[in-house]
Amino acid sequence: MIWEPLNLGELAPDAVRVRVGASGINFAETRMRAGDYSGQELPFVMGMEVAGSVEQVGREVAGFEVGDRIFGRVRGAHAEVVDCDPAHLMPLPENLSFTQGAAIPVGWLTAWHALYTVGRMAPGDRVLVEAVGGSVGSAALALAKQAGCWTLGAASRNDKLARAAALGCDAVVNYTCESVSERVASLTNGEGMDIGLMTIGDATAHELIDSMGMDGRVVMFGSTGGRDITFNLRIGILNIQLLSMSISTSPAFMTGTMPDFRDRALPLFASGELTPVVDTVLPMSELVRAHTMVDERTHFGKVILVNDE
Repeated sequence: MIWEPLNLGELAPDAVRVRVGASGINFAETRMRAGDYSGQELPFVMGMEVAGSVEQVGREVAGFEVGDRIFGRVRGAHAEVVDCDPAHLMPLPENLSFTQGAAIPVGWLTAWHALYTVGRMAPGDRVLVEAVGGSVGSAALALAKQAGCWTLGAASRNDKLARAAALGCDAVVNYTCESVSERVASLTNGEGMDIGLMTIGDATAHELIDSMGMDGRVVMFGSTGGRDITFNLRIGILNIQLLSMSISTSPAFMTGTMPDFRDRALPLFASGELTPVVDTVLPMSELVRAHTMVDERTHFGKVILVNDE
């Protein structure tokens, strides 16, 4: 990974040019860097989420003005300036810093899509969150608690589980030390979970599926522990649904999740009821160090890169 000057050229008429204040790191980017992320060729400009101020507005764009504070999803955000599709940008609530804003776009929108759009989360649901200390997991925990759900967080490190418990997770389990399904059966009187967020893959898939209750919904969106999984067709006895998703390709993301997030989540961030979880803030120049941290998976929430003000 190297820093070099690039000329963005003229702004497209349907784009918005943003001065980057902060940009988040995601596990997917470590796979992109390694060259084994489907659809991403090398070399490329890294960074998948941005928070900053509008520097220039394309002549065909409405709803944005120079100086507006925004955040959103975009490729190439590890930079000083980036050109964005305005459909993926949202106003940054005044109470949030650029650092906090950069912690939202990928993790929180993925969690919202998984829980609400795909998983149909409702108050009272029992929600199992794998990798509860990650970007998506920590966001999913907050959303599930805000919705009035009972939550169980799973992780491979006890320090992450302690942090999750401090943030309100009702129960936690270290999947490297104990059976998740047995713990769920004990905690739920054998009824199981209503929603299970599967992001690790083969290493934990069997235990998560065995943790589900009648009409349970397993929402699959990651593969940090292996892409190929197998499952027993006894899931039919419990009418378990296996649901897969990607916010990059789902037609329902732009038509359902984005407007729903704008309408319901933004006011919760503005009121302080929802707060992005930021673990570490580094200068943009320390991208290599940031990737090392994400590879080591010792952080809770987001690692954020910032440009000098």
